[in-house]
Amino acid sequence: MSRVFRISTLLVILLSLSSLLLACGDATSTTAPATVAPTTSAATTAAATTAAAITVATTAVASTAASTTAATTTVPTTAAATTTAPTTAASTTTAATTTNAGSTTAASGPLTKLTLAMDWVPNTNHTGIYVALQKGWYKEAGIDLQILPYADGAIPDVLVGEGKADLGISGEDGVATYRAAGQPVVSIAAIIQHNTSGFAYLKDSGITRPRDLAGKRYAGFGAAYEEPVIAAVIKKDGGTDTKIQNITTNAGGYQAVAAKQADFVWIFAGWDGIQAKLDGVNLGMFFLKDSGIPDFYTPVIITSQTNVTAKAEALKAFMAATTKGYDYAIANPKDAADILMAANPKGTFSNPELVYESQAYLSPLYKDDAAQWGQQTLAAWSGYPKFLFDNGVLQDPDGKPLSKELDYSSLFTTAFLPKQ
Repeated sequence: MSRVFRISTLLVILLSLSSLLLACGDATSTTAPATVAPTTSAATTAAATTAAAITVATTAVASTAASTTAATTTVPTTAAATTTAPTTAASTTTAATTTNAGSTTAASGPLTKLTLAMDWVPNTNHTGIYVALQKGWYKEAGIDLQILPYADGAIPDVLVGEGKADLGISGEDGVATYRAAGQPVVSIAAIIQHNTSGFAYLKDSGITRPRDLAGKRYAGFGAAYEEPVIAAVIKKDGGTDTKIQNITTNAGGYQAVAAKQADFVWIFAGWDGIQAKLDGVNLGMFFLKDSGIPDFYTPVIITSQTNVTAKAEALKAFMAATTKGYDYAIANPKDAADILMAANPKGTFSNPELVYESQAYLSPLYKDDAAQWGQQTLAAWSGYPKFLFDNGVLQDPDGKPLSKELDYSSLFTTAFLPKQ
């Protein structure tokens, strides 16, 4: 006991001396300690434990975690969003290199910070981006990607067009609409090659073909192009009466149809369609691409015309890492779904089964029949925007119908996709 006491006493004295020395050092030092940015592990099995270390602005997503609605691209009014993105100055976090094991280790050199504005709460449309984050591929490419949490009223096309975000998630309809309204947005990659949306209805409702939609109650979301699209679908099937009852309901998505507050609704099969099946709701669906409407890309990744030139190298690096993320999700649907869920706050996804089934549905559709993920063609960028123009949907900055067609080739670029 006496020996323990002597050792304890000695330790106390040593600690006191150390504290005194530190206090003296603090009093004379004027140099702030260096901050070392954490590295991100790429190990798939460690995804859940390293999610908190990802340096992206996703914490505010928790407030919207209860929503698992599909990432439907809606086009609200063109009023400027009130959300301001962080500055895009170069970050001082360290770059990363890849080891043989596939994980990332810190290396010298600054990262270029890019901000990404989301179109909705995280979902399987975004999986490749989260995979690239968790695997450390953005840092490896020299990019510090910060994801801006989705917020009502914060329109990605407006944020990007006004320089408040470097990148955003939108759709071909959004790009065409906001370009007509004066926002200088450009698509740099198609996340999914072919449209997976369409009009859903209860199979026992008596609706059997598109022209049966005439006169029915439609649970709309307020976009100007909805009624022209529905009318075109009805006409293509031989219908002459194209009027519908465009209503607002308390239930969103397919739930409005399930609750019989509406007869049909526009949904994405890869999310709401799967959720309906899991909920035991027996839906039928008329896909847009099979209904006489020009096929179009949704969602897409956008940037500004200014960034196309000013941040060309950063965009190439971003797209190289993003392509790796989506290629991984194509080859590994279940693992990619796990990474998506681990990368977001607990509670973001209330039903893991929905995420797994949605990922299994979307993974083969990311690339589909294209030569590589992200590919875009002029044909796909001409048909639907021209349809919108012909139907008077596109409006100029003064809110008047656009008098001249857009230059469709300027709405997208494939310059930043990795060369094959």
